[in-house]
Amino acid sequence: MTRYIVRRLLGAIPTLFIVSILIYAILLAAPGGPTARFAQNPHITPQSLAAFEHRWGLDQPWYIQYCRWVGVCNPNGQGLGVFVSDHGIPNLLPGIIGGGDNGVLHLDFGYSSTTGAPVSDVISERVPRTAILAGCALVLWLLLAFITGMLAAVRRYTKIDTAITLFNYIGYSFPTFWLGLLLIIIFVMQLGWFPAGGMWNVRTVPIFGTGAYWSYAASQPLAALGDLAWHLTLPVITLVAVSVAGDSRFVRAAMIDALREDYVRTARAKGVPERRVIYRHALRNALLPVVTNMGLELPFLFTGAIATETVFSWPGMGRLFYEATSNYDYPVLMGILVITAVLVIGANLLADIIYAVVDPRISYG
Repeated sequence: MTRYIVRRLLGAIPTLFIVSILIYAILLAAPGGPTARFAQNPHITPQSLAAFEHRWGLDQPWYIQYCRWVGVCNPNGQGLGVFVSDHGIPNLLPGIIGGGDNGVLHLDFGYSSTTGAPVSDVISERVPRTAILAGCALVLWLLLAFITGMLAAVRRYTKIDTAITLFNYIGYSFPTFWLGLLLIIIFVMQLGWFPAGGMWNVRTVPIFGTGAYWSYAASQPLAALGDLAWHLTLPVITLVAVSVAGDSRFVRAAMIDALREDYVRTARAKGVPERRVIYRHALRNALLPVVTNMGLELPFLFTGAIATETVFSWPGMGRLFYEATSNYDYPVLMGILVITAVLVIGANLLADIIYAVVDPRISYG
């Protein structure tokens, strides 16, 4: 198993290299380019814009820019930092290319072109917020998907199966943004039970993640948890309702295939209790295709649900991705995409390892 993991990790290096080239090339070729933010600024002349591009190497060939962004070369022989131009205009795009001790290989993704803060700090601030939302949704999502999928498979072609199937089709057909808006109209505007968005009550609770917030949570834990749960309810319902619908059908199909296998019929013929047949024989073997599906879905929890976080103004990774796209914040976009690519490869490796845990017959020796 150890040798297999090492081989997979070594094989991931060229994959990440190719992905990083594609990420950089696509964003570099995006309409407007990195200087699109300055298009409406009357104080920036064509001469100052050309000087800006030359100063930061944006007039260099793309492969040189890529090498500097990765951090493997620096044609000027010097590191890059924040500067102020001769016209007094602060640089809003530091770090889109790097060199020396800068660059992705040094875990330096540059600086946000919107706030000027390091991209790593911007992302690390948002990750815990998305982890809370995605973690709560994931637990409920997997639990309900397995329960409803197993129940529909065991009781297939009954009224229970029909009701679950109907719910799944309805839930799967709902656009995420439409369901979120519907919940806001019903439970916020009509009933007034929940807040329209955000992660905390700005009137009574400090900003999440700050020292003031943790002091507040330590002094009033029930109030802090209650406020968080109050804001979590509608976004979690939106994520779970849409996600359960697809995965429940997936679990149902895998369970039906497993229940038809010879070893299940043999176990029943031997008088094994039905509950043991379902949970020990059928479910364990039905987990393999389900694990594959979950392995593909887990990495995208890092970016959060873009539509859900945007609709409910949840200050997580999904909303950050949307804001970075809207503001041409290329350093943040590239940082998110590179980290997501790493998580995709890691999640697929984790899925392969879980295969061996779930089914002892699988060996990577």
